[in-house]
Amino acid sequence: MMWAFLGVAIVAEVAATMSLRAAVTGPKVWCFPVALGYLLAFSMMSFALRAGMGIGVAYGIWAAAGVAITATLSKWIFKEPLTPVMAAGIVLIAAGVLLVELGAAG
Repeated sequence: MMWAFLGVAIVAEVAATMSLRAAVTGPKVWCFPVALGYLLAFSMMSFALRAGMGIGVAYGIWAAAGVAITATLSKWIFKEPLTPVMAAGIVLIAAGVLLVELGAAG
């Protein structure tokens, strides 16, 4: 169940962040999904931790997935750049999270 909580936390955080970008450039009504999304994200993260997931692993996966998904969606939705150097950075973040995960298992 902890992985489901973490998955919801990631989706909610990405949705909140994308809504934040919309709130800055568009109608202020987007502030409501921002607040709701972050509240849900932190609540689900706390449930994942309470279910037994380690904080290093949970936060690493949450942060890496959030960066990768947000960067990709921002390119498609807001036409922001996603350069090869940025993509390499995302790969390095994912590799770092993998190392943390492997370290936690051993």
